[in-house]
Amino acid sequence: MHFKALLFLLASLLLVSTKGIETVPAAAPPKPAIPVKAPTPTPAPIPIKTPPPAKAPTPAPVAPKPPVAKPAPVAPKPPTVAPRPLIKKPADCYPQCGDRCSLHSRPNVCLRACNTCCVRCKCVPPGTAGNKEVCGKCYAGMTTKGGRSKCP
Repeated sequence: MHFKALLFLLASLLLVSTKGIETVPAAAPPKPAIPVKAPTPTPAPIPIKTPPPAKAPTPAPVAPKPPVAKPAPVAPKPPTVAPRPLIKKPADCYPQCGDRCSLHSRPNVCLRACNTCCVRCKCVPPGTAGNKEVCGKCYAGMTTKGGRSKCP
């Protein structure tokens, strides 16, 4: 209803404002056109003679560099962290999963999932999070029904 009133007001304003405008007077007769001169032809370009290109200087022969002796291979450093004990039976999983889940917000849920993964894959990654690639595809690829990673 409000829109109709606004539309009516706008239409009446246009009607009142156009009543005062008179029609445009007829246009005056056109003036005769001024004759146009034909354009003058442009002069032909003058050819410019350029000297032949100079030959590039021949590079000086490069002396071969003496072979660089490679340094002796350095022996790899032993790992700073002791290797994790092998898991031979399900009882071996609990201590490693305890370390893995020590900082988890829900340690009981973490321990249950970690033990399940440990029993199936015979591995628990080092540290409290990440490093799943250490245990291979079994541990890293295990997912829940919803598609989330099962192993902590």
